[in-house]
Amino acid sequence: MRSVHFLLTVTLLALATSIASAYDPSPLQDFCVAVNDPKKALFVNGKFCKDPKLAKAEDFFTCGLNIPGNTSNPVGSAVTTVNVDKIPGLNTLGISLVRIDYAPYGQNPPHIHPRGSEILVVVEGTLHVGFVSSNQDGNRLFTKVLNKGDVFVFPIGLIHFQFNSGHTPAVAFAGLSSQNAGVITIANSVFGSNPSIKADILSRAFQLDKDVVKHLQKQFWYDNN
Repeated sequence: MRSVHFLLTVTLLALATSIASAYDPSPLQDFCVAVNDPKKALFVNGKFCKDPKLAKAEDFFTCGLNIPGNTSNPVGSAVTTVNVDKIPGLNTLGISLVRIDYAPYGQNPPHIHPRGSEILVVVEGTLHVGFVSSNQDGNRLFTKVLNKGDVFVFPIGLIHFQFNSGHTPAVAFAGLSSQNAGVITIANSVFGSNPSIKADILSRAFQLDKDVVKHLQKQFWYDNN
């Protein structure tokens, strides 16, 4: 009897864990093309979807990733995102794609994707990349220098970055395990929040003088997405 109770408890815990996980929903049909007009939609799998009979090839297509992004900005990089907003047919499929252009010595600043892991491949130039593990794992830095054709993975929710360590432009493409992985750039969020986080809080958290914190909060924090 005890073994039955134990198995029931384990099963309930596993079920609770799966329900609490904030991952994209698994599709219950071939596709679910996102549509904004409920009058032209079916409510399927928790989303408003175009009637499958009205779906067309254009719902699964976009173009333009051959065009370099504008890296003339403070961080020296540009992210071109292909998510469900660009391809409605990505809805419920749990994937998306980005192109990242880097000026010489440009960077994609430390950031996280709250809803997806990332796999990145360098197609031009050299990148210094890395991610930091969680507090639980001792905040270890995993870093690597990547050349053309090299691939690196950034686990979901962990702070990561890319830096073009060369004097020529670099280009990378990355796949993400979410139709809309989201992005939180650390410096922007901490020092550029609206309204601002109290300087006293940040001063103690970062072990900085309050005047330094106030100076940082007055800076323009650029979004390269």
